[in-house]
Amino acid sequence: MTAVTDDPFLLVVGGARSGKSDFAIEAARRRRRPTTFVATAQAGDADMADRISRHQADRPSSWGLIEEPLALAKAVEAVPTDHVIVLDCLTLWVANALFAERTESETVAEATEVARELGRREPLSVVVTNEVGLGIHPETSMGRHYRDRLGRVNAAVAAVADRTLFFAAGLAMPLADPFRLLSDGE
Repeated sequence: MTAVTDDPFLLVVGGARSGKSDFAIEAARRRRRPTTFVATAQAGDADMADRISRHQADRPSSWGLIEEPLALAKAVEAVPTDHVIVLDCLTLWVANALFAERTESETVAEATEVARELGRREPLSVVVTNEVGLGIHPETSMGRHYRDRLGRVNAAVAAVADRTLFFAAGLAMPLADPFRLLSDGE
């Protein structure tokens, strides 16, 4: 069995504080190659600014950084082709796109474009995202639209990724295409 970090394009999905970002950073660090971190977060309040600061402190200062809340495809294309990419995260990028009044089809199309670009790259690319569909049904229409849109974006990226890992409690479980699990006779 090959090591997870041998796959060139990983999607890392899970809940908050599940170990996704820590894994993405460590997987990139182990490659020992130039790395660019693509950040989608915006410091809209003091709590978010603190979270961003903690994330920055967790990664090597030698890494490149592209902070881009909306133009994700443009940001990924700007990364040198010999760099490992850590993209953290689709969760916030989808929220940013929703608040910027981008349509779901525009958002899914750009996510698919980004995934295809990452799939063509040779060095490791790790994309971090949350799974928000496992909790309670959102009370608001916006909450439901967001959950559904992020789910569709995650599925579009997972369809292209070499491997998708689901994180919970700091542990990972590989996810598989359910149709590959069916026997040929079905």
